[in-house]
Amino acid sequence: DRLMEVMGEFLRKANSDPRLTMVRHNGMDDVPLLELNVDYDKARAMGVSNTDINNTLSIAFGSSYVNDFMDRGRIKKVYVQGDAASRGEQSDIAKWHVRNNKGELVSFDAFASITWGVGAGRLERFNAVDAVNIQGQPAPGYSSGEAMKAVEEILTQMPQGYAIEWNALSFQERAAGNNAAPLYAISLLVVFLALAALYESWSIPIAVILVVPLGVLGALGLTAFTGRENDVYFQVGLLTTVGLVAKNAILIVEFARDLYDSGKDLLEAVVEAVRLRLRPILMTSIAFGLGVFPLAVATGAGAGAQSAIGIAVLGGMLTGTFLCIFFVPVFFVLINKIFGRKRLSKV
Repeated sequence: DRLMEVMGEFLRKANSDPRLTMVRHNGMDDVPLLELNVDYDKARAMGVSNTDINNTLSIAFGSSYVNDFMDRGRIKKVYVQGDAASRGEQSDIAKWHVRNNKGELVSFDAFASITWGVGAGRLERFNAVDAVNIQGQPAPGYSSGEAMKAVEEILTQMPQGYAIEWNALSFQERAAGNNAAPLYAISLLVVFLALAALYESWSIPIAVILVVPLGVLGALGLTAFTGRENDVYFQVGLLTTVGLVAKNAILIVEFARDLYDSGKDLLEAVVEAVRLRLRPILMTSIAFGLGVFPLAVATGAGAGAQSAIGIAVLGGMLTGTFLCIFFVPVFFVLINKIFGRKRLSKV
């Protein structure tokens, strides 16, 4: 009963929160229940054990498997259960007896009583604990991460001793969010190794990797400015941002390396590379930005997920494009000076 009271209070608060919608109990409504109240102290005084009481009720009203027997060449199972005529009325409880430790039969109505009540028609448990299944959706304009945060905030207003566990897509989103940092680290390592194989150098890819935080900074900044949360959709946009920023850096580094290997001075080579690749970088970045802009300003159903991706990509594109033009040459020159990379002679 207390669990159902807390659930009702939780649903009232959740449905009044603007970040949530259609929050409801995914289960059966309360139904009339016939409650058997056993006075275990009185039963023990009569020599009746709790185990015998529970076993008798289980067999009488639920049945119990006995054994198998052969019937015309087929194996059939034998179950024992109380007759339907002896377990259909409230007064039938007096017909059932339990044997005590002296071998005497004690009637149930000697230590138990029956009352009518109201409660859940089905008992729900999660990890062997009484639980209720609640479902809901993010309100239009809010992401799933914001909705999950709203649920956790409402839980703090509930009495002590109650907790929540996510399931289905919410569980997967939370699990994926907890693994985001290691996955990003592995992704950067794979990108670094691929660039090292492309340029046949361990130092040049560092100039590309160092630019990635510039795009991430823009994605985080615009997401925080618009009040968005770090959810799975934001993380998808963040991965897209990393790819865009790395692409811009590769365009500059590729030309700078070729010009430097052809005999130009290091500083002259990188300046010439920026000049030659500025237009392609701006054209591709602006086109990409215009493509994701509708996502950033999306409204209606699914707008939370669309805007989360669009805002992250748009913020990362802005900083990644304009800062990349200035910082990639700096990183390229510094890395070459620190590691002392030699020119590759052209045949």
